[in-house]
Amino acid sequence: MFESFDITPIVKVRPDPLRMVRFVADNHLGRLASFLRLLGLDTLYQRDWTDPELVRISTSQQRILLTRDVGLLKHGSVTHGYYVRAADPREQVTEVVRRFHLARHLTPFSRCMACNGELIPVAKKDIVHRLPPETSRHVDNFRVCSSCDKVYWQGAHHPELRRIVAAARRADRITK
Repeated sequence: MFESFDITPIVKVRPDPLRMVRFVADNHLGRLASFLRLLGLDTLYQRDWTDPELVRISTSQQRILLTRDVGLLKHGSVTHGYYVRAADPREQVTEVVRRFHLARHLTPFSRCMACNGELIPVAKKDIVHRLPPETSRHVDNFRVCSSCDKVYWQGAHHPELRRIVAAARRADRITK
């Protein structure tokens, strides 16, 4: 009698990414780009970038091109690309984190979800004039984007963002 054993739960050829993983996302993946930024992953995205611009950015900056357009990956200059299969942005996040084995390398809440800039802590007194009154009364910890100057804090939406982070951290785990 022949038996086969599935050893994938205990063996990975490469448990860690080879190097710093950086992405550029096409115009079909705006929500995915925001979620990847939420996880601390360097992800460029602009809705109006053309295919040639995406190819140029991917090659010149050595970024993995994430796309829902198979034709874009067939461009001769693209050396690192990935076709995102899932349609739902939350499933896309899980797919990308799993595909590139990134779950242990996430740094959530360290990048601006709007522009990809790095978030830096800021004193409340320095930005209190920019806050809604209720926020300034109840929140004390803030971060500001080093690129676009957007202010971040743990608001009412924070529990939902934490669920996205938790799902991404579980994405790499092999299930039986």
